[in-house]
Amino acid sequence: MARTGIVTVKGNPLTLLGPALRVGDKAPDFTVLDGELKEKSPGDFSGKVKVISVTPSLDTPVCDLQARRFNEEAAKLPEDVVILNISMDLPFAISRFCTSAGIDRVRAFSDHRDASFGNNYGVLIRELRLLARSIFIIGKDDVIRYIEIVPELTNQPDYEKALEALKKTG
Repeated sequence: MARTGIVTVKGNPLTLLGPALRVGDKAPDFTVLDGELKEKSPGDFSGKVKVISVTPSLDTPVCDLQARRFNEEAAKLPEDVVILNISMDLPFAISRFCTSAGIDRVRAFSDHRDASFGNNYGVLIRELRLLARSIFIIGKDDVIRYIEIVPELTNQPDYEKALEALKKTG
């Protein structure tokens, strides 16, 4: 399914592939790779609230800020909350970025192999084969509790709104 009118880059419209998920939907499954090329899926974090911070590429200033901000916030969160960053970056680039930026609380993953996350969550950008900047919060019951797809790819998400939603999620 292709959707338009949701995301732009520098004002130019882009096309998102995949479903239009809504709060209250069961969170779709997906498979991504960690920095050691090991497959990970939501089941690896069962029993936890999952904050999924989606970035187009960690090698850009706004994505870098997003990863660092969530890394700082992670230190204040309970043990039953995990923050996952998903991008289309290669696993090796993700590992390098996390090491050099001191990202040690956010778990970073690559969707580059088959765009499983992007397609299943409706945030794969057809024109760029990158993921739209977004945040998903998934409860311990694997139900989506919060969604923000940032309308302009170069803008940051609303961290405060996401963190407020996280406080209400169990």
